[in-house]
Amino acid sequence: MSNDPYTLLGVPRTANDDDIKKAYRAKVKALHPDLHPDDPAKAEQFKHVSRAFDILGDRQKRARFNRGEIDGEGNERASPFGPGGTSGYAGAGTARGHAGSAGMGGEPFDDILSGLFGQGRGRRRTGPARGRDIRYTITIPFEDAVTGGKRRLTMADGKTLDVDIPAGVEDGVTLKLRSQGQPSPSGGPPGDGLIDVRITPSQIWTREGDDLRMTMPVSLETVVLGGKIDVRTPTGMVTMKVPPGSNTGTVLRLKEKGVQIRNRPGSLFVRLEIVLDDPGDAGLRDFLDKRRR
Repeated sequence: MSNDPYTLLGVPRTANDDDIKKAYRAKVKALHPDLHPDDPAKAEQFKHVSRAFDILGDRQKRARFNRGEIDGEGNERASPFGPGGTSGYAGAGTARGHAGSAGMGGEPFDDILSGLFGQGRGRRRTGPARGRDIRYTITIPFEDAVTGGKRRLTMADGKTLDVDIPAGVEDGVTLKLRSQGQPSPSGGPPGDGLIDVRITPSQIWTREGDDLRMTMPVSLETVVLGGKIDVRTPTGMVTMKVPPGSNTGTVLRLKEKGVQIRNRPGSLFVRLEIVLDDPGDAGLRDFLDKRRR
């Protein structure tokens, strides 16, 4: 079955609000489980139609679908991380089922259905209810947020899942595990598993968007004469050249050693800080004493 909500409702992309509501009412009459209790195929079609109206019946969701920001099931499309963007995960908040979601013009789904079935507001009826979402919290090290990784999670029903941690995930983001929530009590789709991510701060790096920053101690000899130093990055140790004539505060860049976003990894910026190997070195004292004279 097509996932495109326009195809599911049988309307063109140019359809107006009234056309969409009219098409949805017709589909409800043809597919609603209360009218066809012994037809599981129609019940399954009704779920898809209801999901389609959840998108097209909400002007904001419809606009996001038309722009390609969400798919035909309302999921965020994969995109690089950044403000308001994710890679395979949804932003904070819970997904809403179709019963009770606001339709276009503020008309809820259950009001449309109650009108079709001749019911008053006190006795609203919809299709099979969606199961409840279940929320979890996981804490991951800073490195996993930068490079990506996996985390084993024990679900509410006791089973375990290996959850993919996408590179670039930010503290406070909510990952969504589709259909990993509670089952529906009435044969509808299950809820989702919602995972709130907490990130342990690093003692070495700080993050600025897709870039990382750190301070690196270097010897006086290295900054004056130039040389090579070993730098720890989230993906492993690398050797970096320090140009002669550097100083405390000099910032050097290691390309693609920051947040490992696919196709465009960030950079690691290394700030040099001079540390004397032996502040009491006699030769150094004599040299500075002569310069003072």
